[in-house]
Order: sequence, then C-alpha cells, then structure tokens
Amino acid sequence: MTEIDFDRGWSDRGRGIGNRLVRFGWRAKALHPERVPCTGPVLIISNHTGFLDGPLVFCLAPRTVHFLVKKSYFKSVWGRLLRGMGQIPIEQRTGDRQALAVAKSLLSDGHALGIFPEGTRGTGTVESAHQGAAWLALQTGATIVPAATLGTRGTGRGRESWPKPGATLRVVFGEPFDLPPYEGVPGRQKLQLATEEIRSRLAEHVHAAVDETGLKLPVDAPPVL
Repeated sequence: MTEIDFDRGWSDRGRGIGNRLVRFGWRAKALHPERVPCTGPVLIISNHTGFLDGPLVFCLAPRTVHFLVKKSYFKSVWGRLLRGMGQIPIEQRTGDRQALAVAKSLLSDGHALGIFPEGTRGTGTVESAHQGAAWLALQTGATIVPAATLGTRGTGRGRESWPKPGATLRVVFGEPFDLPPYEGVPGRQKLQLATEEIRSRLAEHVHAAVDETGLKLPVDAPPVL
C-alpha cells in the first residue's frame, strides 16, 4: 500500500480546532511560519522531546502536514482521529518500508510530510538521526524545513506526561534548505552524508531556537517504562 485515505475537509477542520485548543490550553505559538513553502513537496524535520510535538506542529503549521506516527498509537483511542487527519503509521526500529513508501508517495504528490529524525523522544538536541528523512529527501527532492519544538515535555514521570496547562509552547520553523547533489558519491555514502547534513542542520536550528525563545530543552531523556 502506497496511499492513505483521509478526508481533506476533516483534516483542515481538525487543524483549525487543534490550533484553538493548543492556544487555549497552553500559550502555544508558531514562530516564522512563513518559512514553510505554501506549495510543493516539503519535509518538516523536528526534534522530539514530548508527546505533543507532532500534534503541535500539525496544529500550528501553515499547511497540512502528514506525520509518520508510532504504529501503536493507531491501536489506541487516537487511532481513528490519526487516520482521519492523514497521519501515517510506522513501525519503529524496523525500517518500515511500507510507511516510507506512503511517505514518498505523498511527497511526490506535492504534500508536506513531518518526521522526527531522532526516531524517539529524548532531550531534543539531535545528537543522532535515523536515515529515513535523508532517504525521503534524496528520493523526492523535497525542500527541507527544520522545526524546533520547545516546552512540550511534561513534568510527570511517565513518557506520556503533558506540559502543565498554561505552559509556554513554541514551534520555531527554520530556513528551508535542499540537500547538495552529492555528484559521483555512491548510494550508501550519499545516504550517510545526507543524514548527517539533516542532523547537523536540525541541531543547529534547535540551538538557535533555544537562544531566540529562552525556552530550555529537557536535561534528561524521558524514562523508559
């Protein structure tokens, strides 16, 4: 399967409702949304510290974003909502080819896709990155936009903890960029170089976003339950 079935109207309404909810429940705001191209294939790469990272980017981005989301969430009460909003289930740590094929198809059709290169929640400093984002960018030529999500880690002990009501949340969009052509570079090495380019660009952007907003990243990764 290389397609997803979603209702564009439902997705747009969901974004509108979600936008109001995150602004009402928290002091949530997007900075520099104009940096996200309005049309054409766009790959939004974000750091990942809290459960709300994906929903926050989805609600505050200036266009609909299809995120690669942990498959187990589709088996929860969120499943129907996620599918209706056009999100893509992915089996983590397996190089899920079906999920990547769906993501590639969406980008090839000119949509925006969101992905967490770190793969899982941590401190958000982007010290390492998986190769999925680089593979998608190389395969589709999509423009890449880094996004720093800040303030989304809750204070509870569980991995699913949410920030307190009224907390300041920010999505800071960075300058869009394209990968170099890597002419004459073998495929495997090209993928490695592209992965490091994406990791370093996102890490630099997150650092700059912390300086711009004054919001700090979590000191420790969330406990594994």
